[in-house]
Amino acid sequence: MTLVVSELQRAYEDVRRHSFALAEPLSAEDQGVQSMPDASPTKWHLAHTTWFFETIVLKPHLPGYRAFDERYAYLFNSYYEALGPRHARPQRGLLTRPSLQEVHAYRRHVDLSMAKLFGELPPEKLAGIEPLITLGLHHEQQHQELIVTDIVHALSCNPLQPAYRPDASEAVPSRKRAPPLEWLRQEGGVVQIGHDGRGFAFDNEGPRHDFLLRPYEIANRLVTCAEYAAFIADQGYERPELWLSDGWATVRREGWSAPIYWVRSEDGQGAAHEWGNWRVFGVSGLQALDPDAPVSNLSFYEAAAYAEWAGARLPTEFEWEAAFDAPGIEQMTGHGWQWTRSSYDPYPGFRPLAGVAAEYNGKFMVGQQVLRGGSIATPAGHTRRTYRNFFPPAARWQFTGVRLVRDN
Repeated sequence: MTLVVSELQRAYEDVRRHSFALAEPLSAEDQGVQSMPDASPTKWHLAHTTWFFETIVLKPHLPGYRAFDERYAYLFNSYYEALGPRHARPQRGLLTRPSLQEVHAYRRHVDLSMAKLFGELPPEKLAGIEPLITLGLHHEQQHQELIVTDIVHALSCNPLQPAYRPDASEAVPSRKRAPPLEWLRQEGGVVQIGHDGRGFAFDNEGPRHDFLLRPYEIANRLVTCAEYAAFIADQGYERPELWLSDGWATVRREGWSAPIYWVRSEDGQGAAHEWGNWRVFGVSGLQALDPDAPVSNLSFYEAAAYAEWAGARLPTEFEWEAAFDAPGIEQMTGHGWQWTRSSYDPYPGFRPLAGVAAEYNGKFMVGQQVLRGGSIATPAGHTRRTYRNFFPPAARWQFTGVRLVRDN
């Protein structure tokens, strides 16, 4: 058990350290801002992920553990009804206290207590709670991605247009020519869907089950910015026949005319093609649009409208998973989460985790769409072919893009 303990403790320390690294470029003022109800301040993410380990692991399993501050149970609970009342999500930006320094002290307190747990808990007891600790690490990795997406949204609202990471070339795919769009034929048939039980997976990734697919063709790569700019130039946001009813109502109500972070050049003197007049805000601030980069930060409604315009459709999550390692396929992870046409529903035989963790995924299985893949903000080692991300169809502050399929 000693080797397993050391590996688990090293994984814990690495994940916790990475959260601090993501916050390092930000000022205390940056880390306290909340730009919309769906986003949270960086400071809150740092505290909430700490609350998870304190509440789910330390309080029940480390003898003699004393909470850093009992009031934090109310401030930093997210949605766990079984654990009592909580501060309203849209008001997290009002939490000027505790200070950022106090949140850092909270993290140190919990990290020291976790080190004590790793060192003092009997091996058999530690083995029993290893799944909870591992769940907490993957939970923090989810919030690491949210740290990036939430602060990019907040900074995009600032007239100074500051960059989260001005030198973030390592955070985005290198600029290179997109390969030609090709359609990869998939024969369909009965395929195995879901996690096979080896390694970690969230409860919503199982049980593994058979699924019948009709033959289809899937695009070898994601839709590019240049291709999406052609959709805009063809009045894509003004043609109701391309949109789902709810999507069209959202476009009219919100005044959408382009992806959320696309900005027209002020002088209007761009190149003589559809994408020349656009700039895009991202992790490195406002930059000239890269025509070959995958288009990002689209809602499900925009993705579906583009697919209709392109004479194709969005894949189901089952088609996406079955084609994950198809010969010739590219950009399945690490470029952008990919909207699917699948609603976020339980797999046949799904049962949530036991205990408090039962609230982790299952209760959100309504009114959401499944996304597959992983984005430029997804932590290393946090993606897999069976991972089921999910967001409401109007959400577009995440790094979300489009892959097309069409029927044979």
